[in-house]
Amino acid sequence: MAKLYQYILLMRLNRPIGIYLLLWPTLWGLWIAGNGYPNMMVTIIFILGVILMRSAGCIINDYVDRHIDPHISRTNDRPLVAKRVTESEALILFMILCSIAFGLVLLLNILTIMLSMIAVFLAITYPFMKRYTHLPQAYLGMAFGWSILMAFAAQTGEVPILAWWLFVANLLWTIAYDTLYAMVDREDDLVIGVKSTAILFGKADKIIVASLDIGVLFILFWIGQQLQFGNLYNLGLLTGLGLVIYQQWLIKDRNPALCLQAFLNNHWFGAVIFAGIAGNYYL
Repeated sequence: MAKLYQYILLMRLNRPIGIYLLLWPTLWGLWIAGNGYPNMMVTIIFILGVILMRSAGCIINDYVDRHIDPHISRTNDRPLVAKRVTESEALILFMILCSIAFGLVLLLNILTIMLSMIAVFLAITYPFMKRYTHLPQAYLGMAFGWSILMAFAAQTGEVPILAWWLFVANLLWTIAYDTLYAMVDREDDLVIGVKSTAILFGKADKIIVASLDIGVLFILFWIGQQLQFGNLYNLGLLTGLGLVIYQQWLIKDRNPALCLQAFLNNHWFGAVIFAGIAGNYYL
């Protein structure tokens, strides 16, 4: 049981924020692609896939960062760093999770299967980005947003332009919230040479995050107009605006603990957007 608990920590199942941030835009895509009534089997497959691939992503991230994490206060007690899980155990667990996820994808159409290959590539290569570019947050946005394109492919057999606009909205949102997360570790990252948008943006970090969030809301509003969504959807967007204003208040002094709280608050942003989409169809 002690080893199982370490595996849970390695997959970060005890901290499901990553699952939520991947799940909400996936549900946006599924509900819009399914006109409010997505196929039940497809929905279950995607929910399980989100949990599996986010867990696998955490494992491969920790494996790649196993020599970096000891130098960061927030990560220096993770199972791989503390040697409570071996490197071979981590890789085996990663492959098991990916295999199960791929088995689920095989139940879907060929376009979705093909898109899933790119999704796995993005998940595996993402941890390396912080070594070579100040934009790992953008790469993470592509990895997380790919589920939107897969959702449309699974539901409709195609990926329309609207799906790509939803992908762009999620990309901007991911850069915004993951910059907040990077602001937590900025001082440690500067010391060890890890790159991030928090470092790239510097003193302009707050205004750039605010601009990204406004861009997200503008694209989502435009999508709602194209789909002739009503007032409940717009109420969801208005609530989302309130949340990003609250996040700006939290990060006003760039306090790491409050930056982390602002990052975590994005779970509710994703939730209210989904509530607006679902409410539009059902009410």
